[in-house]
Amino acid sequence: MARLDPTTRRLLDEFQHDFPLDPRPFRVIGERLGLDEAAVLDLLCELQEAGIVDRVGAVLEPGRVGASTLAAMKVPPELLEGVAALVSAYPEVNHNYEREDAYNLWFVVTAPTPARLRAVLDDIADRTGIPVVELPLVEAFRLDLGFPLSWS
Repeated sequence: MARLDPTTRRLLDEFQHDFPLDPRPFRVIGERLGLDEAAVLDLLCELQEAGIVDRVGAVLEPGRVGASTLAAMKVPPELLEGVAALVSAYPEVNHNYEREDAYNLWFVVTAPTPARLRAVLDDIADRTGIPVVELPLVEAFRLDLGFPLSWS
């Protein structure tokens, strides 16, 4: 996908905010773009496969639904890749990343209940033998993750 056609550009620009709250949101998007629902879904899959779109989904305010936390671990460098793979295998883990610090593996866990959140953190610590430091949200900052794209 070398160049993005006008319809693809509209899809990327116009639906970063105000995503349709509809049982069939991709049908609604298609109607606005002059495509059918399947074409919108195919286009989004193509954009993901090309690495242009990473994720399509809601961004929820922390604490509104379920429970979440940032967590960190001090992982010996020779174990980092394996521990990161184990952490990423949990469906409750949104993402993890390496940092250049004693606490070198950081990740975000989101669960339906505080009890399930605790169970995931405890299970990771038990399975790796490495303590998990929980870093709960203290103050929320609202960042607008949408941005206008410039096309050259």
